[in-house]
Amino acid sequence: MTQDIFGQDTSLSSAATQARWDAAQMGVLAHSAATADHLGAVLAATPDFAQAQAIKGLSVLMLGRSELVPMAQEALSDAKLGYEAALPRERKYVDALAAWLAGRPSQAVVLMEQILDVDPCDALAMKLSHGIRFILGDCTGMRASVERVMPAYAPDHAARGYLLGCHSFALEETGSYEKAGIAGRQALWMAPDDAWGLHSVAHVHEMTGNAAQGLEWLTGREEAWAHCNNFRYHVWWHKALMHLDLGQIDQALMLYDTEVRKDKTDDYRDISNATSLLMRLELEGVQVGNRWEELSELCANRTEDGSLIFADLHYLLALAGHNRQAETRRLVSRIHADAKARNTEAQERMATPGCDAANGLEAFGDGNYAQAFSHLSRARSTLQLAGGSHAQRDVFERMTIDAGLRAGEFDAVEVILDDRRAKRAGGEDNYALARRSLIAQARSTPDPHSVPAE
Repeated sequence: MTQDIFGQDTSLSSAATQARWDAAQMGVLAHSAATADHLGAVLAATPDFAQAQAIKGLSVLMLGRSELVPMAQEALSDAKLGYEAALPRERKYVDALAAWLAGRPSQAVVLMEQILDVDPCDALAMKLSHGIRFILGDCTGMRASVERVMPAYAPDHAARGYLLGCHSFALEETGSYEKAGIAGRQALWMAPDDAWGLHSVAHVHEMTGNAAQGLEWLTGREEAWAHCNNFRYHVWWHKALMHLDLGQIDQALMLYDTEVRKDKTDDYRDISNATSLLMRLELEGVQVGNRWEELSELCANRTEDGSLIFADLHYLLALAGHNRQAETRRLVSRIHADAKARNTEAQERMATPGCDAANGLEAFGDGNYAQAFSHLSRARSTLQLAGGSHAQRDVFERMTIDAGLRAGEFDAVEVILDDRRAKRAGGEDNYALARRSLIAQARSTPDPHSVPAE
């Protein structure tokens, strides 16, 4: 038996393997591209280390790809071979993997919280609870989880900075923007490679309409996310959004080409970055050229996946309205079929908010803006359940607003704009200000249902 970098007992006996396990755990916290190599080394040396097998399986499930489920199932089988020799805390990780594979990721969260009940300084459990809750859209749970373990983390705890980064993000997602900015800056000071904390501060600037300050925050801090796995594309996405809000279209497109889609993967997180940025650009009247083509081709191959409604909705962004009507209909139909089954939590989210959101996106692509506004408006109250962040889901909010404008639903759109402003602590970005101006112009014209061209 050894102790890990967080002071937790482990069932490992080799100091060398323990060092690689520590590196893997720290890699998870830092979103490091080297994490997989460290985890692979641990499993090569001790394939019966149940916790590492469980982390492999959980990490695979977080990728949201149905074809990788057999790999997670294999990891669970391997983990069970070492289950009896594992410590009680380590077994909880295996149980969490089994729960998610059974279609209940929320039960995996419960098991992580049970670990934290006994070992609050288990930073890996803290991060996994945070990450799975993020996928499930549980921002209040993210905040409560982090805040209940914070007193246990001494200033010299190896994960203290990363804990603060998680706290910052949870604060931001629950609307405490000033506190989130302070916590995120402190996180990066304590852990210079805490890309999650750095990106949380970027979220604060996004949500308070301070794009110029956001660019100032990110510029010169590239080393804080250069080490990351594909999470680095997401940080570049934030920077591109800030350029877009400032009307700096060339810079936004440059970042799309050189960073956001530097590697043209079909990872749903990379797809969501790309599709949501292109849609935002198109809503501003920007011609994005042939950039949709490679995305729609990739997304056409993901119509039957069904792992996450968040992923499916972003696949729809690339399909609807871009000459992929057959694939659009196939994906929307599959979402409705999953919604009827409701055998898993993923399928429950296909039902709510999935069906209305999917119908709305399809209608938007078809140019049926009144129908799009009707469906997307109904989806708004439950869209949080799709997971992701407020900033990520804002592309659907923008499409709802623009559909309403094109349908002449000015009063209803103003209600949404007011609600959006309230959720942003009274701040408004240039997108919202431009839409309010469009409404004012439309109301001053003889035809009250005409929206001035941008």
